[in-house]
Amino acid sequence: MPWKRQQPCTHPGCGRLSDSSRREEHRQQVTRAYEQKRGSSEQRGYGQKWRDASRLWLIEHPGCAKCNGLASEVDHKIPHKGDMKLFWDQSNWQSLCHECHSRKTAREDGRWR
Repeated sequence: MPWKRQQPCTHPGCGRLSDSSRREEHRQQVTRAYEQKRGSSEQRGYGQKWRDASRLWLIEHPGCAKCNGLASEVDHKIPHKGDMKLFWDQSNWQSLCHECHSRKTAREDGRWR
């Protein structure tokens, strides 16, 4: 088995050696805290009303706005960040395929730098 270089965990106050920047238990803690702060999809507005509206939108706008493939998701062009007026503003909606939506979301969330 190849040897992995270990480095100090970057979680505040830890410093124990890890194969990555944070030990697994700390990555899980950070993820849980983020999800708790973020709220459920229902709390963020993505309940049954959204599912019905987005289903109808995709029937009317079946093509991905980025690659012209078959769209599977309705995206908010400008992230609404809890602003329900912007959330429901259809001029802020676009149809995207899963791959294009994932790429856009990752870029906006800062996962790809």
